[in-house]
Amino acid sequence: MSYITDILKSISHRPWDLPEGSWSYYQEWNKALFLHYMIPAEVLIPLIPKNLELDLYEGKAWISVVAFRMEKIRPRGFPAIPPISNFLETNVRTYVKKGSKQGVFFLNIEAEKSLSAFISKRLSGLPYEKSTMLSSANNNLITIKSFNNAKGYRFDTSFRIEDTVQVKGDLDLWLTERYCLYLERKGRIFRYEIHHAKWPIKNVKLRHLDINYKIHGLEITSNPDLIHYSEGVRVLAWSCEAC
Repeated sequence: MSYITDILKSISHRPWDLPEGSWSYYQEWNKALFLHYMIPAEVLIPLIPKNLELDLYEGKAWISVVAFRMEKIRPRGFPAIPPISNFLETNVRTYVKKGSKQGVFFLNIEAEKSLSAFISKRLSGLPYEKSTMLSSANNNLITIKSFNNAKGYRFDTSFRIEDTVQVKGDLDLWLTERYCLYLERKGRIFRYEIHHAKWPIKNVKLRHLDINYKIHGLEITSNPDLIHYSEGVRVLAWSCEAC
């Protein structure tokens, strides 16, 4: 598979070396919309495990609402099964670190399909749950909707894709170029190492946004401070390890 070789050869942008051993999962994160919000650190600290440190940019904490198409996700050595492997996903993440490795921690994570949410949760340990989602495009106007009736979460937006960001600023890179994710199980911290090429990002003209996430004191109900859009990246993930 030449595309796997290409992914593994593109490493100059990584903040640390590739993990040792073979990768365990392949997936694609396509047509991704990132809504970034600056949030007071004191709001986020109670929402992350005590063994993780909240990562700050110039002394400020951030969260991101990310909506995208998860596609072709599969374990190494197995084919993707489109009815399960392809689904819309929306997550709310914040930025954390443990030691020298900066990563993300999911405050909420939802999938379009019940079976995909169930399998993803069982295999990854991440708190996937079902949400009603749809995405459509009409010319250059893209619409994304997600409704989690059980929690009262709502995400309804339409936007137009604009020009490619030719020179990414430090904050653009800090928010998008993350090469691990953390989760907590029974009081222990685990880390998934991941790898992909740099995110190609474009500017966005937001036309409409109706958003409502209220997660234990964190309220997301307004327009974001920064927006990115990407056609996507091919991703390799290594097995979960305690850290």
